[in-house]
Amino acid sequence: MEQIREVPAFKVNGFAVLIILLALAIFGVWEAWHSIQGLAEVLGRSIRVGDFFGDDITAELGATLGATLIAVVIPSVSGFFTVEPNQAVVLVFLGRYVGTVREAGFWWSNPFASKRKISLRVRNFNSKQLKVNDAQGSPIEIGAVVVWQVVDSAKCQFDVDDYEEFIAIQSETAIRALAIRYPYDAPDESSIPSLRGIPDEIANALQKELQSRLEVAGIEVLEARLSHLAYAPEIAQVMLRRQQAKAIIDARRQIVESAVGMVDEALKRLSQQQIVELDEERKAAMINNLLVILTSDQNAQPVINTGSLYT
Repeated sequence: MEQIREVPAFKVNGFAVLIILLALAIFGVWEAWHSIQGLAEVLGRSIRVGDFFGDDITAELGATLGATLIAVVIPSVSGFFTVEPNQAVVLVFLGRYVGTVREAGFWWSNPFASKRKISLRVRNFNSKQLKVNDAQGSPIEIGAVVVWQVVDSAKCQFDVDDYEEFIAIQSETAIRALAIRYPYDAPDESSIPSLRGIPDEIANALQKELQSRLEVAGIEVLEARLSHLAYAPEIAQVMLRRQQAKAIIDARRQIVESAVGMVDEALKRLSQQQIVELDEERKAAMINNLLVILTSDQNAQPVINTGSLYT
């Protein structure tokens, strides 16, 4: 397929051309009217209608000249067009691309060339919520927002049929391709990247994937981020319970580790400050009591010992 790249088109300031065409139109109308008046007075006889120019011109030639000027001015009017900021106008003459005008303003170009306007403004594409399987085979729902902009008007106009529809289809395809490469969640976020665990890296990967697909259409992807990420409804409750169980286990692990550290610190301080001498049995009892108090979900109820352990 022939690759077409954007090139600047020939253009002239529209106001300058407008003044010239108005002058030609006025002169042509005056010349035609003056010639017709002369023909009406003396039909078939050469007369001077060139007093304004100082030349001898027959009435017939004057009428022809006026009609010719008018015939030139009328089609030239279609050569005027305006370009708004962040807009491009693609010119096509006899089926051939002849260039693009990007500069904002009032311009005149080939009046026989068709003019197609293309927006260069930054736009968003909000994908639908797609249902796909992640890297572990779990069904998930995923969606993304893509920020894009046309950077080559010729490519987006001639290399693809409908560039907006092309963006929509390729964006959804890239999202699906990304989703099957990563799991939704991972037990150890530091070793296994996941869609939920590394959002910035996922956004960069999605942007690169989209850029490689949309470059053929002259589109630049400015940003791409996931806008929706969740388990599919049929497994959402099960996965929620799994996440809750994992959170409880992690919390318990942290509580136990902290409790063991506190008990160890307490025993060391008792020994260093020689507050009380504890044998192994009393240390075991103390450790048991402290761990029960520190790791219990409910407040511990004190039990008063009215006797000695060694009576």
